[in-house]
This record gives sequence, structure tokens and C-alpha cells, in this order.
Amino acid sequence: MGNFLITHNGTIMKILRTLSFFIVISLVFWLDGCANLPYYAQAVDGQLDILRRAQPISTIVADPNADEKLKRVLSKVVLLRKFASHNLKLPDNDSYTSYADLKRPYVVWNVYATPEFSTKLKKWCFVGAGCVDYRGFFSKEDAQNFAQELKSKGYDVHVSGIRAYSTLGWFDDPVLNTFLGYSEIELAGLIFHELAHQVVYVKDDSVFNESFATMVEQEGINRWLENNGTSEQQYDFFAKQNREDVFIKLVLNYRKRLKELFSSNASDSKKRMSKLHIFSEMRKDFARLKAADIGFSNYNKWFSLELNNALLATISTYTQHVPAFHALLMQQGGDLQSFFDVVKEISKLTENERNSTLKAYGDPPWGVANNIILAKPI
Repeated sequence: MGNFLITHNGTIMKILRTLSFFIVISLVFWLDGCANLPYYAQAVDGQLDILRRAQPISTIVADPNADEKLKRVLSKVVLLRKFASHNLKLPDNDSYTSYADLKRPYVVWNVYATPEFSTKLKKWCFVGAGCVDYRGFFSKEDAQNFAQELKSKGYDVHVSGIRAYSTLGWFDDPVLNTFLGYSEIELAGLIFHELAHQVVYVKDDSVFNESFATMVEQEGINRWLENNGTSEQQYDFFAKQNREDVFIKLVLNYRKRLKELFSSNASDSKKRMSKLHIFSEMRKDFARLKAADIGFSNYNKWFSLELNNALLATISTYTQHVPAFHALLMQQGGDLQSFFDVVKEISKLTENERNSTLKAYGDPPWGVANNIILAKPI
């Protein structure tokens, strides 16, 4: 009887969340008018398609006819999911206990844009959802068409395929086929990162949200390796973190140079020429890094993209407050539950107050590497 009540109540809660979701969407349609109706419609269709395709991982693992490689990956997910709840104090719910094959390499494609002479990402605001630094599409073609519209208006634009996103607890997010092909450590980071968004999410503050989730991701991987990893895996992970630290410093240095250029009194034509020169120097610096350490070849794909303001701006969005969050965790003696409680209190402050509070923590004495590849797949 008890099990029935748990299942029944769980079903009721899912129905209520679904109804609430559509009430919110209906309100958005009414308040936001017809201009964005196609965009919201594709978002609803995309999310419903994911939910329709989801099936319990336990069912797949128990199926003798299911693909063995898929079953191995999903079995690892089960262990990671338990670790996330028990060891990292992340939400203990049905997220990542089901699997959906979307038949495509990414779940969504995000479009990022900046003005030609700015390093600040354009924001899009939605009724009930707040403002974010990107616009997401479930269709690559739709994303590219929207990006082309922005380019025609003079924006620097970057389109990025995203392998996972969080519905922030509205729905039970499933494991997707887009996760397959990841290493164990990358898979762990992705799950920890997305679950962290269910712990704390501040409307209109992407920097805070993504920095927090990235820090939890990094800490989660460290603890997973301490409990389950080999010495070789630990070495590889820390070496990767060090490279990512160097990569981010390189990007932020050139982003700073661009910002100084754009705020100068140079003519637009001079700014365009200098901008291209800065990107050329950035590629040369990367080539020198790669010549000194072949491990930097992992960033070849990033540097094969069109270097522009939008691409560089996405990096800082995901890393700005990571050192402060690490320092805050250290202050709490490494206790993640206490850390989450403090972060929740900070999240209730105004944006200026949040930034001032985090700035007070500064960088931890050992320096912090930032995991860009996991946090922002391309």
C-alpha cells in the first residue's frame, strides 16, 4: 500500500508540474503577443518530444535485446546518479533515471550574439523565465536561420550545439543519446552540472548560475575520482584542468584587448582591422601553447570556429565566479550541504549584492581551473 501511495503521489506531482508548465506557457503566449509565438511553440514541441521518447533506464538495462554498449553506459549513469545524491547532496529525484534517443547529435542549438564592437552578449527575455544570454532552438536549421538574421543586422554570432540542459525540476530530465560517446569523467561532469541547476537558479543571472554549476561539476568529478577513479584518471583530469585554466586565461586576455579597442576613439574601419589582428595574434598564441604541450590539441575544434566577439563572450559567462564558489566551499569546510545553503541565501540578494559578496571571496590561493569543454559543448 505504501509503495502504491508513493507512486500515485509521484504521478500526481508530475501531472501538476505538467499542467503548471502549460499554464505558464499559455500565460506567456497571452502576455508576449504573437511575435514570439513560433519560438515558444517550437520550445514546447521540443520538450514534449523528449518526454515522449523517455523510457526507464532500468527497463533498458534489463532488456536482453538492448544494445550492450548502451546498457554499459546507462549502468554507469545509475552509479553516477546515486553518487550525485548521496555524496554530492544533489537533488534525489527521477532526473537521469530514464533514457531518450533523439536521433540527432545535440538536444538544442544555442545562438549567441554581440554587437560588432562589444564583448557583451545580447540578452533575450521571456515572460516567466527571465533573461538569458542566448536563444535556444530544437532545430539546427532554425538556429542557423535566426543567426543569419542577426548577422544581417551587424551582430557577431556564434551557434553552439548543446548536449544537455536542465528544466530546473519542472520535468524529470532524461539521459539523452547526445550524452553517448562521452568518457566516464565527462559524463559525470555533465550530470553533476545539470543537477546543480536544480539546486540554485537565479532568474536573469547566467553568470551566477553557470559559474555555480561549473564549480559543482568540478568538485563532483574530484570526489568521484577520489572514490572510484584510478591514479591515471586523476592525473589526466588534473592535467586537463590545468590546460583549461591556461586556455581560459588566454581567451580572457584577448577579450580584454577587444574591450579596450572597442572603447577607444578609433574609427570603425580601424577597429575592424585591429579586431582581425587581435584574433590572428590569438591563434598564434594558441599555436605556441600547442607546440609546447600536445594536450592543447583538444582545443583545435574551438579554434577552427570563426573567432568573433560572441564566441569569446561565451567563455566568461561560464567561469567568472568559479573561484569565488570554490573559496566559499572551502570556508564551509568542504561540506556541500552547508555550501548549498549559503549559496541559496546569496541567490536571494540583488545582483549587485551577489557580485559584491562573491567578489569578497576572491580567488583561492591555489588557483582554479575551469572546465569549459564540459560546461559549454560545441
